Formats: sequence, structure tokens, C-alpha cells
Amino acid sequence: MARERPWVGLAALCACFFLVMLDSTIVTVAVPAILTGLDATLNQVIWVNSVYLLANTVPLLITGRLGDRYGPKRVLLVGLGLFLAASLWCGLATSAGSLIAARAVQGLGAALMTPQTLAFITRLFPPERRAVPIAVWGAVSGVATIAGPVAGGLLVQHAGWEWIFLLNLPIGVAGLLVGALMLPDWRPDSRMRFDTLGAVLASAGLAALVFGVQNGQHYQWASGIVYVIAIGLLLLGGFLIHQRRAPAPLVPMRLFDNRVFGAANLTHAALGFATTGMFLPLVIYVQTVLGMDPLASSLLCAPMAVGAGLAAIAAGKLVARVGARPLVTSGLAALAAGVVVLAIQAEPDTAPLALVPGLVVAGTGIGLVFSPLTAAATFGLSPELAGAASGVFNTSRQVGGVLGSASTGVLLQLGLSLTVPAAAREYAELLPSSYADEFVRRISEAANTASQFGGEGPPVPADWSPSIAERVRDLATDAFNLGFTNAAKATLVLPVVVLVLGMVAASGLRTPVLSRRP
Repeated sequence: MARERPWVGLAALCACFFLVMLDSTIVTVAVPAILTGLDATLNQVIWVNSVYLLANTVPLLITGRLGDRYGPKRVLLVGLGLFLAASLWCGLATSAGSLIAARAVQGLGAALMTPQTLAFITRLFPPERRAVPIAVWGAVSGVATIAGPVAGGLLVQHAGWEWIFLLNLPIGVAGLLVGALMLPDWRPDSRMRFDTLGAVLASAGLAALVFGVQNGQHYQWASGIVYVIAIGLLLLGGFLIHQRRAPAPLVPMRLFDNRVFGAANLTHAALGFATTGMFLPLVIYVQTVLGMDPLASSLLCAPMAVGAGLAAIAAGKLVARVGARPLVTSGLAALAAGVVVLAIQAEPDTAPLALVPGLVVAGTGIGLVFSPLTAAATFGLSPELAGAASGVFNTSRQVGGVLGSASTGVLLQLGLSLTVPAAAREYAELLPSSYADEFVRRISEAANTASQFGGEGPPVPADWSPSIAERVRDLATDAFNLGFTNAAKATLVLPVVVLVLGMVAASGLRTPVLSRRP
């Protein structure tokens, strides 16, 4: 039945992939709520997102080969079950540490699922019928990435931040039932060997690199954290060298005999970096500085999701005619332009609707990229390499995403440590000199805690007069808003630079390969 009704099976695959991509961005809109609800620090909440991306990234090369070894259906269903159990744990978490641990398990479940979704498409559909289902798969990826903040805002406003995780349960259970009934259970070669050394090198290298990058500012870039980053880079270098010599590599080097596959992976990494990195500063800015509640901020992102969805549909129809390169390059350029517009528009007193044009342009760019890029990467894949290729392709996006989350978090924290004290010194000139130094000190300390994100401001000494205390609180809010806005604007430069590099990589997507497709 599954072979005769592949589109029903595709629906189950898309439901699984939708959950994986949704949870990579849905947390961002809930950052202020989690900060105050769990009395967490900004670094801890950044880890709530980054640990999911890290746990989803590190095992991807291994889980792609697990599908080749044990069959994609069984690995997919096990991953979905683990993902749903961890989602329930996330929703019931009562501390930042518990939530971070649950998100790590959730990321592991996502890592088991993700490569199987794309590998299944290459098995369910022959090459001549593969363009449309791949376009659907890519559209789901693009729309879910943007829909995360929208859905998150609605849930945080009306039900609480816990429901951004509990939402997964009904969707996941439906996908589990349909997948169990409709997906074929292929039995691959049981004699396939695993590259244990490669798995250890890749996992340890990625973990060390991301931990070091994300926690560098938190530990004031002490020599120990620099060593962790260096060790991560050395381990990853050793992994690449080992893959060329291993008898059963996690990453078969013949995948990269096709230069289009290599270019697609570099582009995918840039896209993952930018889409993950841009949301954190924007969400905190619109909620903390502009004073929008989660519902209003999610509605602000709704035009972005609509633009992504419409662009994804158009890209899916056009890719067979014009090829991947013009669509992907145009999409990356549009996303970069949208981020630039947002950075220019962002000010402490910006009207929220002024951000809509930039958001729509950015969303349209994201929608244009996913389907053509996936089509380019998967064109001509042989069935025996489907799992490995899917693992590599998804790993590239996740590596970009986790580095984007970590790097953006570092820059934002570093920026706050510089811009908030500078803004505090500027506003301190409006106070009597006897209060100025204390004003600057307390605001600078508050910039590194959750107090400002909750709208409470820094504590005011009890011996200050009520009139002075009220004046200080007002000026403290203005100083923090100015400092955070400046830090967010500077942070958004990084995703734009990476998108430019992605456009360079996308030039390797040769259009004749796709333009000849029937």
C-alpha cells in the first residue's frame, strides 16, 4: 500500500520534518518569557536553543548511516518517539537546567528523524518524479523555519511558553500513526560497517567547537575556553583526514565528486547560519525594546511566513525550468537585503509596522532557497548513498545553524556589555552627579541578568527619594533600550556577511543540471 500511495507517506515525512524545523526557531519568541519564568540568564536561554541544534547536528552523519543499516522506517519511528517524549519533558520542565537537558534529548530524536525524511523521498519516487516531492519537502522546511516564531508567539501569549513544546504531541502522534502504516519497511544490507572512530572525532569536534564559541563571552575568553575551540578544530580536521582513509566512512568522499553537491552543502550551511542567527536579536528587540507582547510580535512575523510560503511554491514550480542557481542566489540576496533593512529600521522608537517590509523581503528570500537547493543536492543520488547524502546535507544546515546561534549569542552578549554601559553613561548626565556612578553600575550589572528582560529594571537603593527612584527607572529603561538596540543592529551584520559567502558558494550550482530535468 505504501508503494502505491507514496504521497500519503510523504505527508508523514513532512509532518516529522516540520516538527524538527519548527523547534529550531520556535524558542526564540519565548526567550523573554523563559528568562523570567525560569529565572534564567540570557546565556542559559541561548543554550536552550543551541543545545537542541547541537544535539541535532552532532549525530546526523551517524543517523544517516543508521537508516542505511537498519532501514529508514525503523530509525524514523524511533526518533519520532524519542522526540515526542522529550517534548513532553520540555513542557513540564521547572528549571533552566532541566529544560536544557530535555532539549538535548529532543535534538537527538530530531537527528534520528531528519536524514530519513529526505532518504525516503529518493526511495519513494523515481528520479523523473522526484522534483515535486522535493519541492514540497523544501517548502515545508522554509515555512516551518518562519512559522516557528509566529506559532510561538500565539502559544506564549495565550497558553504559556510550555506549550511551544507540547504542541508537538498531537502533530507527532498523527505522523507516527501514518508513518507506521504507510511507509514501507526496507531492509538494507545488514553487513554494513560503521566508522566508529569517525563518529567519535566528528561528535567530539563539533561539541567542543560549539561549546567554546557559545561560552567564550560567558567565561571572558579565558585561555581554557580558547583551548576547547582549538581542540574542536583539530578533531574536525582529524575527522576529514580519517574519512579519506576509512574503509567504511561516515561521509563517502565520492559524494563530493559532484561539485554541485559540495556547493549545495556550503550554501545550506550559510542559510542555516543566517536564519538561526537573525531571529534571537530581533525577537528580544521587538518584545523588550518595542514593548510588543508575544502575540503581537508573532503577528508581526506573519507576513514573513506568508512571503516564505508563496515564494517556496513559486520556486518549486520554477526550478525545473530555470535551474537552481538563479533562484538560490536571488533568495540569499533577498534575505540579506531584508536583514539590512531591518537593521537600518531598528531604533528604540521605531513603529513596529515599519519592520514589515524588511521581514517580507527576508521571508521571500528564505522561501526561494530551500526547494531549489534541495533539488540540486539530491539530483542523481544513488539509493545506496541516500542515507549518507541526506545526513551530510542536513548536517551542513545544522552546523551552520548551531554556529549561527552560538555566534549571534556571543556577539549579542558582548555587544550588551559595551553598548548598555555606554548608553547608561549618556543618560546618567541627566541625573544629579551624586547618583550618576551608581546609576551606571547598576544598569551595567542588569544588562548581564534577566532583570531588564522582565521589564523590572535594575534595583534602586531604598534610601533614594521616590521622585529620584522613579526618574532613575525611566532613564534606566531608556538607556537599556538604546544599548540593546545598538547591540542588536551590530549583531545582524554577521548573518549578512555569511549570506554573501553563501551567494559565492551558490555560484557552483550549475543550472544545466536541473534545466534538463523533465
